[in-house]
Amino acid sequence: MITLLAFLAALFFALNIGASGAAASMGIAYGSGALKNRRMALVICGIGVLLGAALGGGEVAKTLGSGIIPQELISIHISLIILCSAAISLFIANISGIPLSTSEVTVGAIVGVGVAYKQVFISTLLTIMMYWILIPIVAFFFAWLLNKGVKRAEARLLFLKKPKWIKVLSVLVIGTGFLEAFSAGMNNVANSIGPLAASGLISIQNGIVIGGLFTAAGALLLGAKVIETNGKKLTDLSLLQGSAVSGLGGTLVIIASLFGIPVPQTQVTTCSILGIGFSEEGAKIFQKGIISRLLKVWLVSPLFSLVISYNLVKLFLDFDLYAIIVGASVFAATVGSISLIKPIGLAKPAFLKEGNKGK
Repeated sequence: MITLLAFLAALFFALNIGASGAAASMGIAYGSGALKNRRMALVICGIGVLLGAALGGGEVAKTLGSGIIPQELISIHISLIILCSAAISLFIANISGIPLSTSEVTVGAIVGVGVAYKQVFISTLLTIMMYWILIPIVAFFFAWLLNKGVKRAEARLLFLKKPKWIKVLSVLVIGTGFLEAFSAGMNNVANSIGPLAASGLISIQNGIVIGGLFTAAGALLLGAKVIETNGKKLTDLSLLQGSAVSGLGGTLVIIASLFGIPVPQTQVTTCSILGIGFSEEGAKIFQKGIISRLLKVWLVSPLFSLVISYNLVKLFLDFDLYAIIVGASVFAATVGSISLIKPIGLAKPAFLKEGNKGK
């Protein structure tokens, strides 16, 4: 029964990963009109996710399975707790309107188990957290530099505005969107499968393929709303700018995946867009709402699942009433503090608003 529940939790988690983060990878291609058929955009996304998982998702799965806490600590029960903690965190976040990273909630859930048993590989954890900060910063500065080149190209190469070349650029946007979906498969699918593989319920390779299938299915069957919303937010990016955002984000996530580092793909994409905005607007792009949102996501994502998994361990596997009370108090205080902060949406920067003038 426990084994069945663990598999169901993993596959449900994979479906939601596909429906949210993975589906967003084709948002620019769909929103820009390069792909007018939403179903086709989601099909391409699903293929990219599945290929990314099958060809390169193993390294991140290994990190999640044995790099943060000892693998022998991850039993079937612990695997179920990790997966349920990550899923519960995302559910609470969704109903609270707080966007969370699947990679960060998974790492947080694993760390929560490690804290409960006082067994955490601190050096690996610090390395992962360093990349959580470093990669979005690199995305920001590379996008800033790339946009300088894009603006010069658009100003000098006027033939790019001709129908023939617009089609070429559309293909480029679709290609970089596929690259971003591929990178999501390499990095995010492991979140749902890593704990199962570590507990010995399935091999990493088989698990990654199955997880990839369900993540792709999640994008195809449940990703329509996400790609619609994401596409509309990014429609004012030019085709070259959109290619830069998707290509840069996908490349950075693929590099991180090769080193087995689970990274927050949404924050990489957001920082790429901010980098483009900074190259056009300067410091005005650093609106209070944007910075607040990024910090909130980075801090809250792992904390939510860490506290939940810690309490589940203390409640069901290593009972400690005092620890449960303290953990529950910390969780309640965290949720209460967040609820007191007026939610601030990701305001659309002026450089993205300009295209709407006169509409």
